[in-house]
Amino acid sequence: MISTETLDALKNIGLNLYERKIYIALLSKGIGSAREISEIGEIPRSRAYDVLESLADRGFAIIQHTKPLRYVAISPDMAISKQKTILKKDLESKIKRIDKFSKSESLEELENMFNNQLSVIDPSDISGSLKGNQSFNLHLKNMISSANDTIDIITTEDGLKNISKNHTNTLQKAQNKGIKIRILTPMISKNMDIIKTLSNLTEIKIIKEQGSLPIGNMITIDKDQTIMMLTDDERTHSSQNISFWTDSDHFTGNFSKNIFNLIWKQTD
Repeated sequence: MISTETLDALKNIGLNLYERKIYIALLSKGIGSAREISEIGEIPRSRAYDVLESLADRGFAIIQHTKPLRYVAISPDMAISKQKTILKKDLESKIKRIDKFSKSESLEELENMFNNQLSVIDPSDISGSLKGNQSFNLHLKNMISSANDTIDIITTEDGLKNISKNHTNTLQKAQNKGIKIRILTPMISKNMDIIKTLSNLTEIKIIKEQGSLPIGNMITIDKDQTIMMLTDDERTHSSQNISFWTDSDHFTGNFSKNIFNLIWKQTD
């Protein structure tokens, strides 16, 4: 019997249930026909052919063109190495296509279409929720890159660690463009080094009286965009964090920006 941990590991690298069963069956036999492998793996023979072909395409098996077709298992170490090579080539190909598209007239055409509609869209519609830190960080990176004048960040201890880990380079580029960056955050022993590093890029103030001042994760870009975390990042798993984003200049300019400025003055 194969362990549950190994089955989960195979799932994590992208093998579906039938692929996992067939690959394990093939490994246990070394070489065999679709009928033999399907019986060991306990899946329908009609599905075995497609699954074995998929495994061969992905570097987990080799097809012998005999009658009937026979399939040879590839060692796990070699299969993983092949898989990495295939994924890298596929990713490089996709990046080239995206780079080509980003320089094309098609992108300009789509941007014009988007910008023309902004004037007729209700600001309340230009907002939405994001789930998980990955979505939050991807959106925040784009927001920081779009800044023209200011970036204001109020964040928790864990939030500061996230900013340092995922957005230092983007903030550096913003600083190089002359954008004013300010950060409000509490100080504890585990983030003192981060504060020291980020202080080279931003102006940082320490929130000392956390009981009397608001604390959370909120970032405003210019007077246009706001993104804020709605969940407690210390108690919520990173994949379950919920954040809210809006492109409303009314909300950002008249509320979230003013909230940040009030707290900034309180920390003098």
